[in-house]
Amino acid sequence: MPAEQSAASSSGAKEISKQSAENDQAHNDRNEPTSAPEEKETGNSGAAATANEALSNKTEDDAASRARQRQERFKALQARAKTATERNLKETVAETQRLATDPSLLSSLSRKHAFASHNLLKADTEAAGEDFERKRAWDWTVDESEKWDKRMEKKQRHRDNVAFQDYTQDARKVYKRQLREVQPDLETYEREKMAAIEKAAANGDLEIVETNDGEMIAVDKNGSFYSTADSVGFTENKPDRAAVDKLVDNLRKAEEVRLKKRRDRRGDDDGDVTYINEKNKQFNQKLSRFYNKYTTEIRDSFERGTMI
Repeated sequence: MPAEQSAASSSGAKEISKQSAENDQAHNDRNEPTSAPEEKETGNSGAAATANEALSNKTEDDAASRARQRQERFKALQARAKTATERNLKETVAETQRLATDPSLLSSLSRKHAFASHNLLKADTEAAGEDFERKRAWDWTVDESEKWDKRMEKKQRHRDNVAFQDYTQDARKVYKRQLREVQPDLETYEREKMAAIEKAAANGDLEIVETNDGEMIAVDKNGSFYSTADSVGFTENKPDRAAVDKLVDNLRKAEEVRLKKRRDRRGDDDGDVTYINEKNKQFNQKLSRFYNKYTTEIRDSFERGTMI
């Protein structure tokens, strides 16, 4: 009986040890396939960490680069603002000095200085017993002296003729002034003259003769080419559009000058009405004479709407 129990216990122990061995083998079989994915996951996590670190480093570098660029732009803007401020200050000072300086006063001082220098030189020369005109003429050539005398004489005649004498004299002065302002188109004149000469030569009215020195001369054979008092060929002339517009502009300007002189004689003013009666008008004109040079820019700023 005891022998049977011992045999049974030994067989049971063998079965238990066999079952535990099978269980260990099964456990090992289950654990072996999972070792490779764990290693793969470990490798993937390391690569991801490296990529994240590289991305973070790149992001930091980009942020630093943008910060440096912004800093450089800010410094450039500061430099431009400083330069503009200095330039505006200089221009403001120059404009203030220009407004504070009266051009008419400067010209008056220069004229007075020249007059005083002339009188001083004349007094010193006469005190020394010398001829002032002769001494002053030493600084000029004969041609320059003659031109100066003619200029002074013409100036004196013009000064004497300023007053109104009659309408004929006034018209003559206007005509001479318009002649001084005329600017002839010499190129067009030469072109039209050559065309007229060629046409007359083709018709037989002119004969082109060459002199001994090679100069070409046009000879009027029948006396019909050159204009005389009885010639009416100018009626066939047709000026171009530009010449007509120029004539119209000159007539318009002459009319504006005439109307302006009429308004000046009557005392009319085309400016803004800033008075309520004649006495107030005179007072405003007096204020304008003294203070317009200081208030012109301010009033213009008010009109433009840019006054601060």
